Amino acid sequence: MIYKLLSRLGIEVWKDIPEYEGIYQVSNLGRIKSFKFNRIRYLSPTIKENYYKTITLYKSSITKKKRNNIDKNKISKTRTISIWSAMAFLNFKPSTHLMVIDHIDNNRHNDCLYNLQVISHRKNLTKDKKPKSGYTGVSRNNKKQWKSQIFINGTIKYLGSYKTQIEASQAYQQELNKINNE
Repeated sequence: MIYKLLSRLGIEVWKDIPEYEGIYQVSNLGRIKSFKFNRIRYLSPTIKENYYKTITLYKSSITKKKRNNIDKNKISKTRTISIWSAMAFLNFKPSTHLMVIDHIDNNRHNDCLYNLQVISHRKNLTKDKKPKSGYTGVSRNNKKQWKSQIFINGTIKYLGSYKTQIEASQAYQQELNKINNE
């Protein structure tokens, strides 16, 4: 994508944030600006306990009450800059936990577009972990055999014990294929 290349070169490109068109924009370098009150203002992120840079965006919702009185309610959403960027540049929809935004270099403060990718939650959990066995879902059990297990919907499913790591890995891969094909 051209925006990723431009962010690697340090060339800043701005796009409207979905649902906040004309109010807020995010850049491919991970900055957010506001157009509220007829002036441009760059927003400063806060760092939450999860160490991600977050920004709260506000939007007014006008509702009509009885006798034509108008009530303005402020609607706010707090999200990480990486999510705001992915929404604008990568068409990411943050409605599900199946797909997440990953920082490729694992630096939570590097919100440049070249460092962001949309991947599955499962892949994000295992992308940088090297199991001792060398195979995902395979470990030693108490009887010095190789056991295979997989994490599905919040529970661990035991797949059996095997003599070799390869057999245990094959059992894991078969189960993973079943899940992915459902």
